[in-house]
Amino acid sequence: SGASRCQPPAIAKLLNVQSTFWAVGAEAAEAIFTGGSRRAQTQFAKAGYDEAVAAYRNAVLSAFGEVQNDVTGLLVLDRAFLSQQQAVDAARRTLNISTDRYTGGLVSYLDVVTAQQALLNNEQQLAVIRGQRLVTSVLLIKALGGGWDASSLSAVQVKTKWKDVVAP
Repeated sequence: SGASRCQPPAIAKLLNVQSTFWAVGAEAAEAIFTGGSRRAQTQFAKAGYDEAVAAYRNAVLSAFGEVQNDVTGLLVLDRAFLSQQQAVDAARRTLNISTDRYTGGLVSYLDVVTAQQALLNNEQQLAVIRGQRLVTSVLLIKALGGGWDASSLSAVQVKTKWKDVVAP
């Protein structure tokens, strides 16, 4: 009877050892089979992060490029505007001289018309440059992150029609 009492605990002990073996084996097998999956998920997350960083860097570099281009454009347009303003002033002086010479009877009216045409051409070119400066200024404000819409323009009572912008 003592032997019969010994057997159930021995079987329980043996079953417990086998259960532990299978539990450890199952955990090891799970780690082996899911280790590759976890590594792949980690690499996937890292690749997504690297992609987001690269996209952010590209956006920042693009914004800096836009700002630099617009600032450079404004500098060039300012020089062109000053030069064209001098051309308008010179054409206006030429028109005054031609008008005086016509009044004095020294030249025909064709000289006055030619001077008027030169003045008009120079004023038109000046208006085009002024419009380009305004457009470039808006692009610079946009590149710097500023807003530009009809409501903000109406708040400061700015003319929004193109013909009003380029008119001298």
